[in-house]
Amino acid sequence: MAAVAVVGAGKSGQAAARWLALGGRRVVLWDGRDSEALRVVAGALAPFGVEAVLGREFVPEEPDLSLVVVSPGVRWDHPGLVAARARGVTVTGEVGLAWESLSHRRWLCVTGTNGKTTTTALVGHILKTAGLRAPVCGNIGRPVTDLLLEPEDYDWIVAELSSFQIESAQGIRPEVAVWTTFTPDHLNRHGTLERYAAIKAGLLMQARRAVLNGDDAYLGARRSAWPDAWWTSTQAPAAVSLAGKDICIENRPVLPVSAVRLPGAHNLQNVLMAVAACHLTGVGDAAIASGVASFIGVPHRLEAVGEYRGVRFINDSKATNYDAALVGLTAVPAPSVLIAGGQAKTGESGPWLRAIAERCASVVLIGEAAPLFEKWLRAQDYRAVYTAHTLERAVPMAFEQARAQGAQCVLFSPACASFDQFRNFEERGDRFRALIAALAS
Repeated sequence: MAAVAVVGAGKSGQAAARWLALGGRRVVLWDGRDSEALRVVAGALAPFGVEAVLGREFVPEEPDLSLVVVSPGVRWDHPGLVAARARGVTVTGEVGLAWESLSHRRWLCVTGTNGKTTTTALVGHILKTAGLRAPVCGNIGRPVTDLLLEPEDYDWIVAELSSFQIESAQGIRPEVAVWTTFTPDHLNRHGTLERYAAIKAGLLMQARRAVLNGDDAYLGARRSAWPDAWWTSTQAPAAVSLAGKDICIENRPVLPVSAVRLPGAHNLQNVLMAVAACHLTGVGDAAIASGVASFIGVPHRLEAVGEYRGVRFINDSKATNYDAALVGLTAVPAPSVLIAGGQAKTGESGPWLRAIAERCASVVLIGEAAPLFEKWLRAQDYRAVYTAHTLERAVPMAFEQARAQGAQCVLFSPACASFDQFRNFEERGDRFRALIAALAS
């Protein structure tokens, strides 16, 4: 029996390995890391016949290797993958694997630098409100291959796709694709901004219908490249836009802006894109309006997690770059106290730093980026900077700063990746939420 290698033992790798093994394939799961948690994963997959290789980078050593399935966190140019392709072995991602078995279903895919999780979740919520079976999966947290383990007669598959997932699922052709925003990110992975943009654009080029955010500077400047797309805008005429106090589809009022429960101008952009996408699926205006009005947001994105002694605490752990963190800063009332830091990313930090100076009573820094961020802020003559190193120390420090300076809220919006101290932004946000619960208890 030919062997299959699954590279990466995260959620998507586990789901892919389990499904392949249940289908009778001989599966070897590889991960260059080794930890107690991964050994638990290996033990859970052993009854399915999955062999695990931990603590070693993947090499295509099986002579009868026929397929390699790559988790999103593994670089597409990993030496083992390059060697496998050179041997003529098929290499695909977890999303590509799912597409092979689910291409007969209708897919609605959402990508973008920021805004994609909220837009994806809102699309799924609207479709569910309309009575459709539309599981939400992908980068939002549920592996797409989970749908293979629980086969149902889905009306739509709503998938949030990162650039990593698109890169390794080049054959996917969704019915509808949405591009939310585009700013520099993941350049350590993709090398150039042009390469990053081309990956995102590739998904929409293969879709039957495309939705793009006309308020985004990069996308809006490229309207001529997408003449048949459905454009959305909060600022100008578009297929889905604002007219007075209403959200309109082709100038037809669908619901009042006041019905939107999500904070911030950026979320209004997300709502317009979700409205456009759901309209293209055939959902009626009444269901769209009901779905938007009943949607309260997603965890870790401007999530209100508690209030203590007059100070509100906002969990924005999903803000893993400067642009997302800037959106968070402008969405909460000023002055606020900001907790930021983690594993620094490349990108333009200037607008974010200026917003801190204008809107933050003080800043508490954590993680690897703390010395760099302190240097940047002090270079702008911003002095209310404190280093806590860990989230456990940052929360009480930020609370005391808020009380002393009359700030209305403490905003945890890191502007960084989480990998220096946490497995992912979800674990980071969960830790913040738990610390707030303990503070208020």
